[in-house]
Amino acid sequence: MSMSSCYQHKLSEKLTILNDRGRGVLIRIYNIKKTCSDPKSKPPFLLEKSMESSVKYISKKFPNIDVRSSTQHLGPVHKEKVEIVRFLTNYYQSFVDVMEFRDHVYELLNTIDACQCHFDINLNFDFTRSYLDLIVTYTSVILLLSRIEDRRVLIGMYNCGNRCSPRFRPVTRSNSLPSDPSFARLGQMVLEYEHPLKKLIEEFGPHTKAVSGALLSLHFLFTRRNQGAEQWRSAQLLSLISAPPTMINPASSDTMACEYLSLEVMERWILIGFLLCHGCLNANPQCQKLWKLGLQGSLYITLIREEVLQVHKVTEDLFGSLKGYGKRVTDIKESKEYVVNNSGQFHWQRRQFLRIAVKELDTVLMDEPGLLGPKALLAFLALSFVRDEVNWLIRHAENVTKTKTPEDYVDPYIAELLFLLEEVRSLIQKHTKVIQRYHLQYLARFDALVLSDTIQNLSVCPEEESIIMSSFVSTLSSLNLKQVDTGEKFDFSGLRLDWFRLQTYTSVNKAPMHLYENPDLAKIMNLIVFHSRMLDSVEEILLPVGAVAQAVLADLQPPFPSLVVFQVVEESSFLTLDMLESCFPYVLLRNAYREVSRAFYLSRVPANAH
Repeated sequence: MSMSSCYQHKLSEKLTILNDRGRGVLIRIYNIKKTCSDPKSKPPFLLEKSMESSVKYISKKFPNIDVRSSTQHLGPVHKEKVEIVRFLTNYYQSFVDVMEFRDHVYELLNTIDACQCHFDINLNFDFTRSYLDLIVTYTSVILLLSRIEDRRVLIGMYNCGNRCSPRFRPVTRSNSLPSDPSFARLGQMVLEYEHPLKKLIEEFGPHTKAVSGALLSLHFLFTRRNQGAEQWRSAQLLSLISAPPTMINPASSDTMACEYLSLEVMERWILIGFLLCHGCLNANPQCQKLWKLGLQGSLYITLIREEVLQVHKVTEDLFGSLKGYGKRVTDIKESKEYVVNNSGQFHWQRRQFLRIAVKELDTVLMDEPGLLGPKALLAFLALSFVRDEVNWLIRHAENVTKTKTPEDYVDPYIAELLFLLEEVRSLIQKHTKVIQRYHLQYLARFDALVLSDTIQNLSVCPEEESIIMSSFVSTLSSLNLKQVDTGEKFDFSGLRLDWFRLQTYTSVNKAPMHLYENPDLAKIMNLIVFHSRMLDSVEEILLPVGAVAQAVLADLQPPFPSLVVFQVVEESSFLTLDMLESCFPYVLLRNAYREVSRAFYLSRVPANAH
């Protein structure tokens, strides 16, 4: 594929849009599953006695339902056709959106393969992350779709009602009753995904080279993030006072964006990616090593909210049906045994270390908030590590299997860790201007100069890429401190999107300039992206940390249930039970934080001052 056509394909824009659309589709499919699994919220037609024969007939004959000659079975549907169409339109349209999302994902993955793109999380971070995110989101949508037991009935009943209703049926000269234009393809898609993993593996076979390449680039980062508490302690992780002379030196890295990347996200990429493209496991020892490391981290990976994938069981069942995978099945069994026997204690020790390390970090930053300028990265690292550990505990405490040490999954100190997380987050929010002033000067006085020198030293620089990079230097050089003092709202989203574009341009096989041949450019640009986020996206980076609260409800340990005060406001019927449930953890955490904060305060105030 020519370079000009790769420019025209707009890979960065399509990945951004499709990932956003995929998340929306996933949430809607989740809501349909949640609604249909509860008799109280299930569509009434599926529960009515008079509809029983119609439901059974539609489910059995789907998608080849003869509406005209099956009045005996579909009589009740004929009678309630208008109401059925009105009620099921949103359900049906959500299923159509899944089909359209699938079509667009197919097209984009094939285009990326045709361009022979090179993925490396350490260089083209945004490109690699978006690619892996799309694969995981698409897989999650399909797996969740297959878990909706009533999917055939919902789609089939809507189509029957639509064909019978003059209000919705298009006027034709024929006496036949036309189906919705999407129904035939939608019905075929539902049949294809009766066994979703087998179909997904068939689809992703041609993409194995690109997917495995992207996953292998995670190896060093994933191995480092899987270190135990002893290694963290030896490295003095998160400590500001371990080396006083370097306290005001900027905390930096060659791979800034990777540093606070969620461990749970990386596990999902690795385990789902190698599940879909398992052919490389027998052919490449490095793939096998990374896959086994991923299997030793968790028993469950999250698809969305409480929907999880029991990864060892699913992978073992699949590989057990394939020839030549006996050794891989043995690997899975050994990894599962390792997780059951060791991971509880491993994560308990990490949480114990984090309580001490984050408390120290919080104390120092409280006394010297100016350090949030050069050491902002450490604060975000602390939040990222705490978030990962809390999420791991909740995910496994809810689904704990037989283990000799169940106490490892019950942490009476989790509230303190959550309190510290909130303390650091509040510090960052309170001193945002300190962070902005520091990083604005960094961008204008250091990053702009280094980037300019890097551009001049490039051996090859095509016109399109040159224009983009020159605009970066111009944007950064124009920054000044008055913008912070006057409260100007910064927006570097355009710069970051242009860098994303540049990553795609320089990652295709026929590009005149390759990013992997110019790692210094990737290094300085990834640094610039982080610094720009410190000016305009601090709240956005903090959002996933706040999301920790979503799953805390089920895992609050005594005495916290006694601290809970449920405050439910009367709402319209549109406010479903599911929506209310998603609000409860935030109320619980707020109350828990208040109690812990009060306890901490009272413990520090002298007795005679009470």
